[in-house]
Amino acid sequence: LRFSCSVWGGLVQAGGSLRLSCTASRRIYSSNVMGWFRQAPGKEREFVAAMRWNGSRKLSADPVRFTISRDSTKNTLYLQMNSLKPNDTAVYYCAARSSWYAGAWTHSIMDYWGKGTQVTVSS
Repeated sequence: LRFSCSVWGGLVQAGGSLRLSCTASRRIYSSNVMGWFRQAPGKEREFVAAMRWNGSRKLSADPVRFTISRDSTKNTLYLQMNSLKPNDTAVYYCAARSSWYAGAWTHSIMDYWGKGTQVTVSS
């Protein structure tokens, strides 16, 4: 399973918005889970958001600002990020696992990873 990721909006100032997209190389099944993580320089990779592909479960580290969604017809996952802050600057990764996870969402639970895309928020 491979991913092709992109950023809509480019470099953004604090308070702005960006949308990330991540297209999978094959069909994602309804019980599979896809999510977003991010890693800032010198920090651990951290959870941002995840969803079961059929839409029945969603989780976000910041549900007010970050919204995860998908277009199953395109095998594409999205992350809409609003009210961005400079400390949102990081490399953002999409990732996948076979099923929903009931414990802590750390990067170690994910099975497949995209290459990452840079998000930079200027002050």
